[in-house]
Amino acid sequence: MNVRRSAAAVAAVAVLGAAAPAVAASPAPSPSPALPSGLYGTADPTYDGVWRQSLALLAQHTAGVKPAGKAVDWLTGQQCANGAFAPFRAEPAKPCDAKTMVDTNQTAAAVQALAALGGHDAVTGKAIAWLKSVQNKDGGWGYTAGGASDANSTSVVVGALAAVGEKPESVTKDGKSPSDALLQLALPCAEGGAFAFQPDKAGKLAANADATAAGVLGVLGKGLVTTAGPRAEAVCKDARTPAQAAANGAAYLAQAVAKDGHLTSAMPGATAQPDYGNTADAVVALAAQGGAASAAKPLAWLEKNGAAWARQSGPAAYAQLILAAHAAGADPRHFGGQDLVAGLNATGPAPQAAGQKADTAEKSEKDDDSPFGVWWFVGVCLVAGIGAGFLISGRKGRGK
Repeated sequence: MNVRRSAAAVAAVAVLGAAAPAVAASPAPSPSPALPSGLYGTADPTYDGVWRQSLALLAQHTAGVKPAGKAVDWLTGQQCANGAFAPFRAEPAKPCDAKTMVDTNQTAAAVQALAALGGHDAVTGKAIAWLKSVQNKDGGWGYTAGGASDANSTSVVVGALAAVGEKPESVTKDGKSPSDALLQLALPCAEGGAFAFQPDKAGKLAANADATAAGVLGVLGKGLVTTAGPRAEAVCKDARTPAQAAANGAAYLAQAVAKDGHLTSAMPGATAQPDYGNTADAVVALAAQGGAASAAKPLAWLEKNGAAWARQSGPAAYAQLILAAHAAGADPRHFGGQDLVAGLNATGPAPQAAGQKADTAEKSEKDDDSPFGVWWFVGVCLVAGIGAGFLISGRKGRGK
């Protein structure tokens, strides 16, 4: 769901941590920017600022919390004049230019958050228009405009379309819909029924758990926030329909978490470790496809282990756990003895009390039309077509 999504020249490196999009590599490290008071988390926001802010606001709204006005204003102020969002703009008053690295994942996540909060139609409308303008001929989306379609980016855009009331299947390019793109990334049952992130250089598909969690939501037409669907048995059957692809993907995820209750990932050459973010994404996908019972085992594992991960990883991690709890019908305020909502709230500006007015002037529709209005993780850094992660997950430490 993760999170996780990059421009040419990034190696796919799996890391553990909070959901945040994959990012383009910089030639050399740059000093951490000063953190705005409205931003959630304390880690460098260069690669995931909009992503983690969007997840934080979305999770707060889902839990019945009204975010601080300045937190919402920070997000809307990150939008470029063309409607797109970059991960972080330290100087939002400065117009975006050709060097501003906007992407589909940050943009789609911002749409989902702002649509849920309401009152930001001008911002979300411009963002959706930009997303439609960069749809690929296969019906999907890549992390950046013109990049090869991948399961994670396509799915998070599907969620944005659904959030503003669009029917994803009606958003087509050259007659191809998002589901057409996702079905091209679905593996047959003989290979597990999972989704691949995208084809490798030889055109082959490889099963990827986080891409599968994203793909399940994408073909179901659902976003980052969803509730449990009807109970359904996780059985893989070869069929080229979105519904069966969702069932097949869920069957793959169910098998992947059957033994230990969690997914795993590893840095090259390192021992595999539990992947908290991808497991949270899997809970959302399993619940959406097959009902809350199908997500019970990984949810129980997260209830036992997830809070410590969130405290270390920051707002996006808290948000993922809250959204997983919501999807599976659990209480995020009593999650394995922990209050995830309070934990999330503590990572940023204090939310508004019931009946309290916003701490900054409410933006008018005209203000929202300003040029600067915004996977499943820094868990994977993508390169031109290589990578894995929901939405994507650039994981480890980012998002704090």
